[in-house]
Amino acid sequence: MGEAVEIMFGNGFPEIHKDTSPIQTLHSNQQDCHWYEETIDDDLKWSFALNSVLHQGTSEYQDIALLDTKRFGKVLVIDGKMQSAERDEFIYHECLIHPALLFHPNPKTVFIMGGGEGSAAREILKHTTIEKVVMCDIDQEVVDFCRRFLTVNSDAFCNKKLELVIKDAKAELEKREEKFDIIVGDLADPVEGGPCYQLYTKSFYQNILKPKLNPNGIFVTQAGPAGIFTHKEVFTSIYNTMKQVFKYVKAYTAHVPSFADTWGWVMASDHEFDVEVDEMDRRIEERVKGELMYLNAPSFVSAATLNKTISLALEKETEVYSEENARFIHGHGVAYRHI
Repeated sequence: MGEAVEIMFGNGFPEIHKDTSPIQTLHSNQQDCHWYEETIDDDLKWSFALNSVLHQGTSEYQDIALLDTKRFGKVLVIDGKMQSAERDEFIYHECLIHPALLFHPNPKTVFIMGGGEGSAAREILKHTTIEKVVMCDIDQEVVDFCRRFLTVNSDAFCNKKLELVIKDAKAELEKREEKFDIIVGDLADPVEGGPCYQLYTKSFYQNILKPKLNPNGIFVTQAGPAGIFTHKEVFTSIYNTMKQVFKYVKAYTAHVPSFADTWGWVMASDHEFDVEVDEMDRRIEERVKGELMYLNAPSFVSAATLNKTISLALEKETEVYSEENARFIHGHGVAYRHI
């Protein structure tokens, strides 16, 4: 018989079972090992060996787990989906934040939808031009335990330029009279019953978000998995939806090891993205405090050079994301499971 192995199933919570599979059985010279298991699809799972479970629970809005893994360090899991891992989150967050800020001629104000762990704010605050960052996350519990455990972002949370708002981002943007140079969608993936899918819709982009951008303003959002087998889940429809609202839209991707996939981001504006490679590197040198670990101008050019399969899928996509016609990635949020 195999060892007793703790598996974190797709909802992010553990169940002890006796494993008889030789693949999962631990070597006789090892102690019992606990595992987190994420269901990527009905026939595909992704597992991580754990040091410990730092936090797990269910807030008003979503299932939450903060895990200490052997391979990727501390990881944040929401509704059973890996959101961020200590060892490689810099890839995701540098790609999400810096291109939009570098393409803008002089970004001073930023609004973050989501971003409760603080990493997006951390990257934004590296830019010397920034005067104000509003981070609006719906879930106080996520923010609280990220502030407690993700110490790499302590300086960002303490920065006087950061305004933290605990509220639905849609409602907060709608009520604010001010406009922003950059709006960032650092949202959880759209899952059925999750709190975020309405923030990927055409009506939200057109009626609420776009009017809150200053002239030359740029919107950028994470857009889900963008691999050969996964790009049609939500990535292509988010891209096509933004094309219906903005004049210029640019998609780009990068491999994130802890996500076990290539990830996608989309940025959009009514002003052309026309910064040359040399100018982009010059802006990094002049504007960004400290060294970036992943992004430079050549790597961004590479990220925005999509393979044939992805390029054709973006070109041919006709789906427009709406409340009535939403696409979801595999999994379910708290609201769905309470039906």
